[in-house]
Amino acid sequence: MRPFIRNLIGLVGFFLLWEGAVRLNLIERVFLPTPTDVFARLVGLLGQETFLRDVIATVLAWLIALVVAIAIAVPAGLLLGSLPSVRMATRVLVEFLRPIPPVALIPLIIMTLGSGPEAKITLAVYASVWPILFNIIYALDDIDPLLVDTARSFGNSRLRVAATVALPHAAPFAFTGLRLSAAIALIVTVSTEYLAGSDLGVGAFIINGANSVDGMDEVLAGTIVIGLVGYLVNEGFERLGKRMFRWSDTTRAEALS
Repeated sequence: MRPFIRNLIGLVGFFLLWEGAVRLNLIERVFLPTPTDVFARLVGLLGQETFLRDVIATVLAWLIALVVAIAIAVPAGLLLGSLPSVRMATRVLVEFLRPIPPVALIPLIIMTLGSGPEAKITLAVYASVWPILFNIIYALDDIDPLLVDTARSFGNSRLRVAATVALPHAAPFAFTGLRLSAAIALIVTVSTEYLAGSDLGVGAFIINGANSVDGMDEVLAGTIVIGLVGYLVNEGFERLGKRMFRWSDTTRAEALS
């Protein structure tokens, strides 16, 4: 409980500084409402069906995008990591696509798919594939050749070696990439809702609040909700990783991006 208490103290201290700065008129209240105003507004919003629909729409789009990203990145990572010739043949394409920011693709996605759920899901998938993909490739490159040679010396087929040696070694790396991808997918989902003018989602709620008079408390309330969702997702994945991969410290190390 000690880390949790320390984190809670730091968070409370931040809100107290924020409250004091506004009440001392260091920051005008019209530009930055106090935390008490924001949380009061948030409590009211949690009782509104429209706001809850926005939250559910964002979380559902994030979840779908993450599942699709896993379904694409895991097989692709195993293929590129296991077959150097395929990796070299696709290297230029991968290195060309990877640096492109998802927000730069918003106009193209809107023209082809519209501004509905398909747009934010597609961009979130595109952004969250890379951490999983490259962590798996790195893991397969990092396997000790002696382990593979030993497994083959017992007459195991390539498929069996991959299942008993490569996959267990790559699993913690893939899970670390999954943690990164979960955060990235949430960021891109909300950003696309905000920039593409979606009808539903917390991002759409935030932009509507920003365009209304005295709507900054709604903007900050929506931001706090997304921050809380992101924290819970990351905390959940971190705890799950420690339980699943107690034998490995990979899930506690920084992953490749």
